[in-house]
Amino acid sequence: MNSKERMNEIGDLRMKSRLGGGQKRIDKHHEKGRMTARERIELFLDKDSFEEFDSFRTHRCTEFGMSEKKILGDAVVTGYGTIEGRTVYIFAHDFTAFGGSLSKVLCEKVEKIMELAEKNGAPIVGLYDSGGARIQEGIDSLAGVSDVFLRNVMMSGVVPQISIIFGPCAGAAVYSPALTDFIVMVRNNSFMFLTGPKVVKTVTHEDVTTEQLGGADVHATKSGLIHHAAPSEADALAYVKKLISHLPQNNMESPPFIETEDSSDRLDEYLNDIIPDSPTETYDMKEVIIRTIDDGEFVEIQAEFAPNIIIGFARYGGRSVGIVANQPKYLAGVLDINSSIKGARFIRFCDCFNIPLVTFTDVPGFLPGTQQEYAGVIRNGAKMIYAYAEATVPKICVITRKAYGGAYCVMSSKHLRGDINYAWPTAEIAVMGEKGAVEILHGKEAKDTSDPKEFLKEKEENYKNIFLSPYPAAQKGYIDDIIDPARTRFRIIKALGLLKNKRDTNPMKKHGNIPL
Repeated sequence: MNSKERMNEIGDLRMKSRLGGGQKRIDKHHEKGRMTARERIELFLDKDSFEEFDSFRTHRCTEFGMSEKKILGDAVVTGYGTIEGRTVYIFAHDFTAFGGSLSKVLCEKVEKIMELAEKNGAPIVGLYDSGGARIQEGIDSLAGVSDVFLRNVMMSGVVPQISIIFGPCAGAAVYSPALTDFIVMVRNNSFMFLTGPKVVKTVTHEDVTTEQLGGADVHATKSGLIHHAAPSEADALAYVKKLISHLPQNNMESPPFIETEDSSDRLDEYLNDIIPDSPTETYDMKEVIIRTIDDGEFVEIQAEFAPNIIIGFARYGGRSVGIVANQPKYLAGVLDINSSIKGARFIRFCDCFNIPLVTFTDVPGFLPGTQQEYAGVIRNGAKMIYAYAEATVPKICVITRKAYGGAYCVMSSKHLRGDINYAWPTAEIAVMGEKGAVEILHGKEAKDTSDPKEFLKEKEENYKNIFLSPYPAAQKGYIDDIIDPARTRFRIIKALGLLKNKRDTNPMKKHGNIPL
């Protein structure tokens, strides 16, 4: 057989590989309103940029008649391409082939791509659509999955790892995406759980649907496992492309700088009046964020989980930043277990990948009560302290209103190595609010007066005048400046420019012991 004949034969095999489980299964997949693995890759990457590896590999299983059932590529498409010219490595489970189930060979293909991503310093994106471990292979399948877990851990903090769940992701297979930096699911189309509804029914006698057990809405609002629930497959891919645009290729690089026509000295007078006169009234911190960032473009993370804290990516003067902000609209912006976990993990991700942190603070404290205390609010709240204290990236904080007690310390305070700390004139920085403080300081004394209520009211006013302002903190150097709210954008951009060459280190150690 000459070279041309050989290439024709290879071409035929390549075409067969691209059909995965065959046209009938592809048609069935389309009937459910779902794209194939290759269609997802084509939509995700720059046109004609995808280069595929290992398209001819097949499984090695001989049990249960599997030696007669071989599909080229073996249920996963792997390779690399570009997004806006930047290299991205990718693997996509092919549900038309063995239901996307995970064989040893499939895992070896994924490992190869992960190794290339790590060596060449580029993000890796996994498109999941798999029924889990391939039962016919037994322990070989579990060995392969475990090898992938190890790669996930070793690559953590080296290159960004992102998972998009398009269909089922069950059993041991869920732990690979759980080890990655970000997970996106598709509403009404994808699900993640360790044990399915039938097993749950048998063991716990609970009647639960697939969607109720592990659908996108459940993980977006209750478990906090995922970072975004998209309405469609196309929306999930578009969201991840936006996300990647804010990230560096690896931990040795800085995030990409994007020129903007949004002026750095743009004022926003509305911010001067956004804080209500009454300390018990709310406002939307997201509006503060949107009005100060470049072009109002904010990529929010975990928007539906623990909404009392806001996290996400934006740019100031073209520089990518991670934003952490209390949200007064929900639980008055109080910190609790879920918000602490959400904030801490995001802070640590930003620190891994050289992304500066901008914090907006309006926090009355930690959520009180037995439910929080018994569930470990101290341990989980400490995660926020650990994350901010450990972070060596530039840290800028703006206190807009309340910063009380331990929660003041937690939110990127000067005492946790905050670099530039600003306060608006409306800031209230104290151990606690006036009512609680006066009750402790003057409660007994008030009982001996003719009008205890009037006495306490007068003391509360005195306390507010002395402590509930930014001036005592500024006098002690804990606040670098009290700024005009309308100039917040300008001051943040100037601070980022000042800190662009910041160098900070932590003591030499194998790793710390974050309170998990």
